[in-house]
Amino acid sequence: MNLITAAVCFLLALLLVFAGASRAGAWLIERRNLPVGTFADVNGTRLHHVHVPAAPSADLPPVLFIHGASGNLLDQMIPLRAALGERAEMLFLDRPGHGWSERGSGNGNPYEQAATIAALMDRYEIENAIVVGHSFGGAVAAALALNHPEKIRGLVFLAAATHPWPGGATSWYYKLSTVPLVGRLFTETLAWPGGMLRMGAASACVFAPNPMPEAYLQEAAIPLVLRPGAFRWNAVDVAGLYDHVVEAAKRYGEIDAPTVVISGNRDTVVYEEIHSVGLARDIPGAELVWVDNLGHKPDWIASDLVVAAIEKVAGRAVDLDAAARIVEARIADDAFGAGCADEKPELAPTG
Repeated sequence: MNLITAAVCFLLALLLVFAGASRAGAWLIERRNLPVGTFADVNGTRLHHVHVPAAPSADLPPVLFIHGASGNLLDQMIPLRAALGERAEMLFLDRPGHGWSERGSGNGNPYEQAATIAALMDRYEIENAIVVGHSFGGAVAAALALNHPEKIRGLVFLAAATHPWPGGATSWYYKLSTVPLVGRLFTETLAWPGGMLRMGAASACVFAPNPMPEAYLQEAAIPLVLRPGAFRWNAVDVAGLYDHVVEAAKRYGEIDAPTVVISGNRDTVVYEEIHSVGLARDIPGAELVWVDNLGHKPDWIASDLVVAAIEKVAGRAVDLDAAARIVEARIADDAFGAGCADEKPELAPTG
């Protein structure tokens, strides 16, 4: 056996080892993060979701929550279901290909995912809902408002990703994961071990400069994204976002629902000065709420402000600036993540 043959055999053996470890890792992740909701077959897709019926004391319209990239329904349900209590009917869901939802047919862009979500809303006869979209979920929320306006009572955008950003590039592993064959090989072998090594630090940087809750990764089942299929679909979403928002942003002026945009000025994931400012500029009557020293996670760090925004778009007289100042006082001394450069690691230009 010559050296080249030996090297090829060694490489193949190594890939098999990584593939086996990734499959075992995915199995363990699933055993530790079982579904918490129910399943519905809608629009050719099996969606995992949690529906919270309206209580007799409910005083707000139905609220739909759409999570961002790398997440699942728990990422919003844990902080915001408790914050709203029994004040509204609520619908939390794993976007197609995320959490425990299947990718289904279509669902390759925010418009298609919005159509699937609209079908789930129909299942529960939910109309005139307030939609809360975080990060990538903001693009889906906007798509829902554009193509299904009859379902929208109001919009709350949290650190949204909705507009073209400089360079239009994403992190290398998202692009690589979408390459035919090579991408499949990467997600089946290296995404899990690499993700496990980086997940803690990367998630802390998503929260920075605010501290990440100690049990966040486990409670919100974030490791579910490291399963090969979920990693690949998450990559497809993120890698395709730029092309979607280039066209979708031209239509935001069509949105006539009451809108609140919440953004921190220390976001290290998306360009808040592009996305949040763009939403406030493009959606007629939208209110932009800036929060000093807030990172990319208003849902966890400023859940009280999110509830106030829901009240505002529902028609209540709410002083959101005053609510934001309360949050600022609470997080003024936050200075976590000194090693987290403000380079927008998830949605950044490469050069």
